[in-house]
Amino acid sequence: MIPLADRVRPKTLDRYIGQKHILSPDKLLYKAIKSGNLFSMIFWGPPGVGKTTLARIISYEVGSEFMEYSAVNTGIAELKKIFEKVRGQLQPPVIFIDEIHRFNKAQQDALLPYVESGTIILIGATTENPSFEIISPLLSRTRVFVLKQLEKDELKQVIDQAIKDQTNGLGNYKITFKKHALDFLIEGANGDARVILNALEIAVGSGLKNKKVTLTKELIEEALQKRALSYDKAGDEHYNTISALIKSMRASNTDAALYYLARMIAAGEDLLFIARRMVIFASEDIGMAQPTALVVANEVFKACETIGYPECQINLAHGVVYLSLAKKDRGTYEAYFKALEDAQKYGNLPIPLKIRNAPTKLMKDLGYGEGYKKYSKEDLLPEKLKGKKYYR
Repeated sequence: MIPLADRVRPKTLDRYIGQKHILSPDKLLYKAIKSGNLFSMIFWGPPGVGKTTLARIISYEVGSEFMEYSAVNTGIAELKKIFEKVRGQLQPPVIFIDEIHRFNKAQQDALLPYVESGTIILIGATTENPSFEIISPLLSRTRVFVLKQLEKDELKQVIDQAIKDQTNGLGNYKITFKKHALDFLIEGANGDARVILNALEIAVGSGLKNKKVTLTKELIEEALQKRALSYDKAGDEHYNTISALIKSMRASNTDAALYYLARMIAAGEDLLFIARRMVIFASEDIGMAQPTALVVANEVFKACETIGYPECQINLAHGVVYLSLAKKDRGTYEAYFKALEDAQKYGNLPIPLKIRNAPTKLMKDLGYGEGYKKYSKEDLLPEKLKGKKYYR
């Protein structure tokens, strides 16, 4: 049987839910769809926000043939044959390529002539940042639209449509939600409409009696199985979340830092990766304001190595709280990189003779080490940099 999420998929723009920031009547994409003046585009957004559905609706609205492929199981050679067949058509087909970021550079290059000539209207969908995953020539020939995670009221509309649709949805059943069940379903889906509809279908099927079903929080929880956290260790969420942790610790916002730590651990992040970033943070952001921070961070790292999951998550939490509450001073970090800039800019400037090593008589005769005083306050920088201050 066709899943509920596919059966109730909207077929027209007026039934499409969400993405008003790009689909309001005054927006470019809406005007392009209604006028029929389409262009190739990339949809970037998390799973379950309607990328495929919108591509299908666009094709239907403008009366173009719709061809759907996935970069995971479709080769460029196969696509080229299809593109050559449609070359010269008065109405170019809409070619939808899901997970287009899975194509390598050469494969993406192969799409360029067909996009540029207008042989096809390409709509690519990706959950990854196009700036990093899509080649520049293809980006320059397409328009990127960011699709946002659906809001709570929009997800309620998705559910409402599904349970009222008598033709394709669950409209032939009498469905009632017990207290908190509906909110739990919405929150548990993590903004993914597909997850909501799949869980709803399972829950209804599990609790159905004589065309009637009462959905409880427990039934919904069982249908959801586990709240899936959107997190790809090599993708945007990986970098977004570690960035959020670092910036929360930098701002001494302990609660936010603990939340982002918990979110990474729950999503299966490498705990040593987190610990390494904490060691870096201890010197980069705390430095001389509280030098013991580096000791604590190193001990947290060792604890993660020695103890492992799940116990070491407590060590990580301890470290995150300590680093968040510590005084901050980036003076050492900034001073070093100023010195590095001069080292790279000026090359091997002559080191003052008095602080050069003098292991031989000849070198002593040449003045190496002469006049050196252990605790002198004299400027010991090379002549060209005399008076320069890096650390303040």
